[in-house]
Amino acid sequence: MLNKKPSLTGRQKAAIFLVAVGNEVAAEIFKHLREDEIEQITFEIARLDKITPEDKEKVLVEFNELMMAQEFITNGGIDFARGLLEKALGNQKAIDIINRLTSSLQVRPFDFIRRTDPAHLLNFIQGEHPQTIALILSYLDPQKASNILSNLPHQIQAEVAKRIATMDRVSPDVLREVERVLERKLSTLASEDYTSAGGIDSVVEILNLVDRGTEKTIIEALEEEDPELAEEIKKRMFVFEDIVLLDDRAIQKVMREVDNTDLAKALKSVDSEVQDKIFKNMSKRAANLLREDMDFMGPVRLKDVEDAQQKIVNIIRKLEEAGEIVVARAGEDELVV
Repeated sequence: MLNKKPSLTGRQKAAIFLVAVGNEVAAEIFKHLREDEIEQITFEIARLDKITPEDKEKVLVEFNELMMAQEFITNGGIDFARGLLEKALGNQKAIDIINRLTSSLQVRPFDFIRRTDPAHLLNFIQGEHPQTIALILSYLDPQKASNILSNLPHQIQAEVAKRIATMDRVSPDVLREVERVLERKLSTLASEDYTSAGGIDSVVEILNLVDRGTEKTIIEALEEEDPELAEEIKKRMFVFEDIVLLDDRAIQKVMREVDNTDLAKALKSVDSEVQDKIFKNMSKRAANLLREDMDFMGPVRLKDVEDAQQKIVNIIRKLEEAGEIVVARAGEDELVV
């Protein structure tokens, strides 16, 4: 007898959801969470290995259900929400959702296709009959449908558009049968049953997008909870103090892009090694002026220091992405050529 798969915890669901929505959206969500919540979810993301399509779907569907039910309640109150849900789903389901906000809502036709990557979906439906393509596009949101229609072969674009325009009602039985066939065909195209997701790289990409204060809070918490994991994450990240890892040419290139006021603030709270590395790559006169600026501005709020450091880190990352400088991460072997 097969062992029943354990249910996902709330933290695991949150981790899967953040991975599913992508790094930029996840970083925005982090801004609205408490520090302890960020630490807990970040730890779960780092522990993720592989996410099954089934788990990902369950998490996204549950989120959709909660958001829909909450929207009904917010817009019109409990009675309004109950009335809408009763009409859509029946009395018992309406009660379940109102009471727990977690019951299943009826899935719209081709819901599995809405969650498919657009490029993958385009390749998948091109070989289908124009009537099938028209049926699918009619149930997608207009923006996604228009993108797919515009990328279909020219010889069938008009035919598909015509069939959408002349489509009236479709039998539920026909819809279910088309869904069943398409879902089976789509599943066979997947190269694997499991997709790589989460892990340290996901955490690093997300942390690279959050503000400096949040980044430090998370790293410090992970250092206490799991030092090895924290060290591995830090090896793959570039933080302001890692500027000492840049060669002189790279630092000089970065300095040409940096505002002097930001640089003065950024150096206020770092150790002498970082300051010396910067001063070394400036003219004697420029270095003296920078020291004077640092002394003249007096005490600076930690947040202002961190913001200035983050601006410089963003410049470094931008130059690295453009191939203008090479950034060696902590723990990497030097490349000798």
